[in-house]
Amino acid sequence: MGNPGTPNPTDGTKKHQPFVPETMEMKEFTLRAVLLGLLMTVILGAANAYLGLRAGITIAATYPAAVIGMAILRIWKGSILEENIARTSGTIGEGIAAGAIFTIPAFVIAKAWPSFSFGAAYLKTTALIMVGSILGVLFISLVRRGMVEDPELPFPESVAAGEIHKAGRRGAEAAKYLFWNIGVGGIVYLLGKFGLFAADQDIHFRVGSLGQSHVRLGTAGDPNVLAAGGASTFAAPSVSPAYLGVGYIIGLRLASIQFAGGVLAWGLIVPLLVFLMGPSLRHYLPADTPDDWAGMAVVVWRFIVRPIAVGGMLVGAAYTLLKMQKSLTAGLRRAFADLRQNAEDQAKLSRTERYMSSKVVFGLIAFMFVLMCWLYIHLTGLVLPAILAAVVMLVVGFFFAVISGSLCGFIGSSNNPVSGLTLSTLLIAALLMVFLGVSGASGVATVLGVAAVVCVSSSVAGELLQDFKVGYILGGTPAKIQKAELIAVVVASLVMYFPLALLNTTYGFGSRQLAAPQAGLMATLAIGIVGGEMPWPLVGVGVLFGISMIMMQVRSPMLVAVGMYLPFETTFAIFIGGVFRAFGDWLAKRRGFNEAQRARVENAGVLTASGLIAGESVFGLLWAGLVALSLTQQAWLRHAAWVATRIVSAQVFKHPTYLAGMLVMVLLALLLIKLPITAAGDPSEPAPPTAMM
Repeated sequence: MGNPGTPNPTDGTKKHQPFVPETMEMKEFTLRAVLLGLLMTVILGAANAYLGLRAGITIAATYPAAVIGMAILRIWKGSILEENIARTSGTIGEGIAAGAIFTIPAFVIAKAWPSFSFGAAYLKTTALIMVGSILGVLFISLVRRGMVEDPELPFPESVAAGEIHKAGRRGAEAAKYLFWNIGVGGIVYLLGKFGLFAADQDIHFRVGSLGQSHVRLGTAGDPNVLAAGGASTFAAPSVSPAYLGVGYIIGLRLASIQFAGGVLAWGLIVPLLVFLMGPSLRHYLPADTPDDWAGMAVVVWRFIVRPIAVGGMLVGAAYTLLKMQKSLTAGLRRAFADLRQNAEDQAKLSRTERYMSSKVVFGLIAFMFVLMCWLYIHLTGLVLPAILAAVVMLVVGFFFAVISGSLCGFIGSSNNPVSGLTLSTLLIAALLMVFLGVSGASGVATVLGVAAVVCVSSSVAGELLQDFKVGYILGGTPAKIQKAELIAVVVASLVMYFPLALLNTTYGFGSRQLAAPQAGLMATLAIGIVGGEMPWPLVGVGVLFGISMIMMQVRSPMLVAVGMYLPFETTFAIFIGGVFRAFGDWLAKRRGFNEAQRARVENAGVLTASGLIAGESVFGLLWAGLVALSLTQQAWLRHAAWVATRIVSAQVFKHPTYLAGMLVMVLLALLLIKLPITAAGDPSEPAPPTAMM
């Protein structure tokens, strides 16, 4: 974590010595570094938006951005501080994507926005994301020094990224694992579109007989009659490089916890309800519910199981925050202590201590507050509730930005419970609207507007604090890091609408193909509390279920609830990826690899998985773009896109089979297990920094 310290003459402690001494001047904030970072933030942000909306999970971009920036800038003999600026700018798109996907689709799902077309939603989406992201940068800038220099915050991902930059040659060599597997992930995705294999397969099997006491046997076609006999519907794991990569990165234990939620939903709750209640379920389901067992099972999951999962997620979020109360309190205490510092002494500080003055930061915060008031008034058509909502956002947003930064310091951004912080904000705003007597679409829009800004702000704050820590380790200039971040958040905010719009046009927010679990939860809560449409009995069941999981000492009730909310094929594929990771770890141990070799295997495995995720995500976005263009009103664009999609989706086999998909799954397993093993190297070589800590 930097060079050994030198004694501090005032108190005898060792002063931190960055990798680049504070007295050394070198290229840092350059045009090529900033442009490379902006390109990465757009691509990685869009890829994470795709992954998060489909799987409910985002992957930290710090490690891939560090490797890509280092590999490209090395061509022009760029300095290590230029690499740091490129990585800093390149990671923020993931933070913005995480905040955006948790909340922006909720406006559409809740019907607070009747349309997500460019003319109707671009300015509103961009304004919410930009206000939140800029505030995240400003909030964490106020408390940067105290938190970055706190020895009690380990910053695992920041330390790994810093060591990767310092490892230079090793990092450039590792880039091949990332780049090659981006191609593999994209090719597998396209092969599925070509029809070489079926990526998904539903599985139906009989679980017993309902008996004639439960089912009235009648004439064929009677909508009140279900075929005698019970059945259960499952789905085989999706042949998805992205899902497998996610499971590999989070590991078998977390993947198993999430998969357990899917098993509970589809293996217990859904078949029991259908089996015991039979046709009487129709009274609790939409009128257009299909008559067949498979169709009814899906509707039961959507309208009964998902509200139960909402209650479980609420308890899981509260429990996660409660477990971290000590670190949260410490983060707030450090924030207030740092606010009392005098910013007028900035000119006397060394290069590595210079950052944006507090006066400028506070001035920008005041400007953003005025902009928020205008934005909320524009979104809702209400004045007093909008201003109060802006006040709530400002106060709660600052505290949660500090909390998010503190949590990233302890556990890294990959595990940062941003959705839990957003849920807390949403509940506060929703209860405020109820107290003021605001209801209907205006109330829902106000609540979601507050949640959106806070969510993006908290996510960006955590990412930026990690970047500050990497700069602290390497010897970067904080003021230049802030400048790069502000440019990056503005650019990412301007373009984030487009991948969201493509995905919504192609699949639809909240659909089975685009579950958007966090956004669905936000929409459900906003409508339920403000609009009075919350299915409280089912949510109450979920709350009690979450409490029972806590009593049983389940490691993560939130993950179990998310597993219930997501489609079964998604959680199953993520679980399979975790199995691949566990088998690879077992194989490395069986071969007697030492600690250094296991670290190299872990690095190569995480990069391989990251490449698969990025490959499918990027090509998935391109495909979504073609589908969206095929629906456009411009005739020549529609025709060109139609031709392109027909070429890509031309069926090589008339009826693609899932058996071929299983073969692809086996090949991906060999890739994720065997390829990292080849990176073990000589046992006498020192251990590199691990990618995940």
